Amino acid sequence: MKICTILGKRGRVTLPQEIRQELEFEYGDIISFEHRGDAVTVRREKVCDGCRTVKPDPKPNRVEVLNGLLESLTAAELRTALIHLSVKWAEMTGPQHDPANGSADDA
Repeated sequence: MKICTILGKRGRVTLPQEIRQELEFEYGDIISFEHRGDAVTVRREKVCDGCRTVKPDPKPNRVEVLNGLLESLTAAELRTALIHLSVKWAEMTGPQHDPANGSADDA
């Protein structure tokens, strides 16, 4: 099977999905490159027995990480975080409803 791809400006290449599936390449695999003449061979390397059965840790759950951080803060640190998050929320959501005049701000 021959599939062409483009070499990125930083020298990166994405292995085509068809090849990754057929060769069972997975996230976290160690890949080696060997060149002979004008050809490059790509191989998955085995660095230890059972390495294929050990999966990399999945991305941590961001909510759990945030909750753990918040639980470790002092009252003063929580207040500072709340003020910071309130400002960020206001920036992200744009003009808010003004209960004083019953309309949205024109800012």
